Amino acid sequence: MAREARPVSPRAYQSDKRQAAAEETRERILGAARRILAGKGVVQVTIDSVAREADVSRQTVYNAFGSKSGLLEALCDALANRGRLDRLAGAMTQGSPDAALAGFVEVFCRFWAADRVVTRRLRGLAVADRDLDRVLRERDERRRHGLRALLRLFPELVDGSAEPQDDLVDLLWTLTSFETFDVLATKTRGVAAVAALLTDAAGAVLGLPGQRH
Repeated sequence: MAREARPVSPRAYQSDKRQAAAEETRERILGAARRILAGKGVVQVTIDSVAREADVSRQTVYNAFGSKSGLLEALCDALANRGRLDRLAGAMTQGSPDAALAGFVEVFCRFWAADRVVTRRLRGLAVADRDLDRVLRERDERRRHGLRALLRLFPELVDGSAEPQDDLVDLLWTLTSFETFDVLATKTRGVAAVAALLTDAAGAVLGLPGQRH
């Protein structure tokens, strides 16, 4: 005999509603922060400015993110989601090291292009904002770690300790940076063309033969 479905308790229902409301508020605040960065004029990302743009109180922002650093971390996560950085894992597991290199470069080029103005302003503001500078430096170091993992796919490029040479990592880290992408991406050179150019440059740095795309 089939059991009767138990009704959802009022307490569980209210908890789900509160969680949904909290998530909606969180997304609203992140959207406000992004709009500030994408707007015109002088830009300041502070708890006060974001709260005003989101039409919430300062305390609501603190409740959602804990601190300004927490807000900035969440904003960077949101930008990563918009730019599909989740595709990086797939790029790193392609059939050959050459393909993995090309995939790594392309994923980051498309990520930088996804919110180019916002990213440019974030990096500009980081010069005078210690919290933001720390957050972005930590993110950039993740890219450096990814490049180390990528270069381990090329046995001929690692030394006796099975670790890639620091100079090679630093050069590829520079080639895959936002600053490099921002200089190369123009009205006449789109994302795919920049990715191809940087893949060729990375191949030349690594001493790999032939075209890499």
